[in-house]
Amino acid sequence: MRTKVAIIGAGPAGLLLGQLLHLYGIENIILERQTGEYVLGRIRAGLLEEGTVALLDEVGAGERAHREGLVHHGVELAFGGARHRIDMYGATGKTVMIYGQTEVTLDLMNARKAAGLTTVYQAADVKPLDFDTDRPRVSYVKDGVTHEIECDFIAGCDGFHGVSRTSVKPSAIQTFERIYPFGWLGILSETPPVSPELIYSNHACGFALCTMRSTRRSRYYVQCPLDDDIAQWPDERFWDELKRRIDQKAADELVTGPSIEKSIAPLRSFVAEPMRFGRMFLAGDASHIVPPTGAKGLNLAASDVYYLSQAFREYYDEKSSAGIDGYSGRALARVWKAVRFSWWMTSMLHKFPDQGEFGARIQLAELEYLVSSKAASASLSENYVGLPF
Repeated sequence: MRTKVAIIGAGPAGLLLGQLLHLYGIENIILERQTGEYVLGRIRAGLLEEGTVALLDEVGAGERAHREGLVHHGVELAFGGARHRIDMYGATGKTVMIYGQTEVTLDLMNARKAAGLTTVYQAADVKPLDFDTDRPRVSYVKDGVTHEIECDFIAGCDGFHGVSRTSVKPSAIQTFERIYPFGWLGILSETPPVSPELIYSNHACGFALCTMRSTRRSRYYVQCPLDDDIAQWPDERFWDELKRRIDQKAADELVTGPSIEKSIAPLRSFVAEPMRFGRMFLAGDASHIVPPTGAKGLNLAASDVYYLSQAFREYYDEKSSAGIDGYSGRALARVWKAVRFSWWMTSMLHKFPDQGEFGARIQLAELEYLVSSKAASASLSENYVGLPF
């Protein structure tokens, strides 16, 4: 087979890139090692920046998000037994939208199917080859038969554990990482959210987050040790711990119910540089991971894809390599700002093993300053709603 851009990975990053390229008249094929059902079964992020929603609109996949998504104008910080609202819209004129990553993926899948574009699911043993030459190719195995795609460029959108980044010579890539000494125990429940906006809670027992997927489905998290076993957390224990870590009003109004999904996620900050290797480009989790505290993962993937799609458009329409040459630097500038923000939110809200009383007091002083200073609130808001692409 022959195409212009071979995309590895059919998650939101790969699918969004494929739709943007199609819009610009650039042929592309997507390879995905899992089934479509498996991809849709991943429970992931659920907060979209305005820039991400605008990209969904651009490719004709935003209609359901506008119909079903929940637009939030602010966020609440809980500490010292009280809640404080940050008016993000008042500070920035921007909002965020609660709309599950699974739903984004489904909308993009449907848009790709409607356009009649090729996605190869269950593509085994995918290998990006010769990307350091002017004739890159990708090989894969499907139903026991080896296939090869010749292309102009390869886009690695296959996540942290994908093959794209690991295909690069170690000497050509530099990685930066911080692994946090705790995880998030999260549950999904068919219960109404306890608050119309997210509640981030700093508590002596550890961090907690109250969020939602819809007006009828809630998502809650509590900080837990990395080595905790999910079996040690029956629903009753989870609800008791959540109530302990949120303010009294929220605890009194919390509607509990059986969990429909429960998992423990480790937290890490990770960046791989550069994001370009000859004719192969990394985008999204293939290049960087942020802790979910700042709600940046999916949105960073969207901005990467925006930069990359514009670079390819410039290459084919204007016969200019300026965009692809500048892609890595342009994307990483935004990535590192989001990594900083996610690290800061994580550092301010979680209980660290070595923080002691001094560290706990510093956190409270930071939070007090944040909710009492217009400038500090505006800074949080500007980063939370998303820096410009």
